[in-house]
Amino acid sequence: MSDSNLNIAFFGECMVEISGTPLSKKFGGDTLNTALYLARLTQHQNVSVHYAMGLGHDELSQRMIANWQQEGIATELVEYIDNKLPGLYMVETDETGERHFLYWRNDAAAKFYFQRDELTKLEVALAEKQVSAVYISGISLAILDEKSRERLMVAITEFSHQGGKVIFDNNYRPQLWTTAQAQLWYGRLLPLVDIALITEDDDQLVWGSDESVQERCLRLGCKEVVIKRGCEPCKVIERTADGEKEHYVSATKVTNVVDTCAAGDSFAAGYLAARLTGQSAPASAELGHKLASIVIQYSGAIIPASAMSHLVNESK
Repeated sequence: MSDSNLNIAFFGECMVEISGTPLSKKFGGDTLNTALYLARLTQHQNVSVHYAMGLGHDELSQRMIANWQQEGIATELVEYIDNKLPGLYMVETDETGERHFLYWRNDAAAKFYFQRDELTKLEVALAEKQVSAVYISGISLAILDEKSRERLMVAITEFSHQGGKVIFDNNYRPQLWTTAQAQLWYGRLLPLVDIALITEDDDQLVWGSDESVQERCLRLGCKEVVIKRGCEPCKVIERTADGEKEHYVSATKVTNVVDTCAAGDSFAAGYLAARLTGQSAPASAELGHKLASIVIQYSGAIIPASAMSHLVNESK
């Protein structure tokens, strides 16, 4: 699944992150975390990472833009929303590294991305094939109202039918919508998906346990499924001309877990950095595990670039 000149657009929400001891102000959000780590890992390759979301005209929004650009993320797909601000969240972690979130995002600019009458920059980019892949998560869908979800789905459907790659992470947040809503929209999206990155625990929250992740994703038409299981081996299922191939790839063991925030997001970035540049599914999962194992040893969603520089050098 390599592309010699890959342009990938992410849609979602980046928020102001308050975390750590003492508390510090950073930026984070599931799709932004993945986009940023992917940009770092592929900085020496023919991969361009673009981020689409709604932002305000305020100082925090401008700092976000500057931060993304410093990380190598293209920002031409950002829409500026009058009189709106970025969302905010606080992360608290317990003694095992598990995180708990408090959100202030109900009126965040990201929710209003598709509420203008004219086509958004992302819709134009998908329609004109200015990008070769698009990445969204369950949270990307959950933050939108019904009409906005429909616009995004229409754009992705047409993009997929024209040969564009669709990548989906099922991140589910029950604070944002119901399981019935998630089932509806996940069920519409999965038949279009080229690579599904599925957290098994989130999948069970949405669908229950009557059908396995693998059975459901393959039944709905996903071409490649990566089942994330935390510290347990992940499972990758590929559809090939000869049938389905299955791989189990063990996680990198970590004894000093500080904060599991962005573990799944960084795994996704590592997987895609390798997979979209021509590496095998098992090798891609190994890179995902390596990056996630580093990320969970730091506080906050985004770790210092220096902490993962050896992985960047490995992926040249």
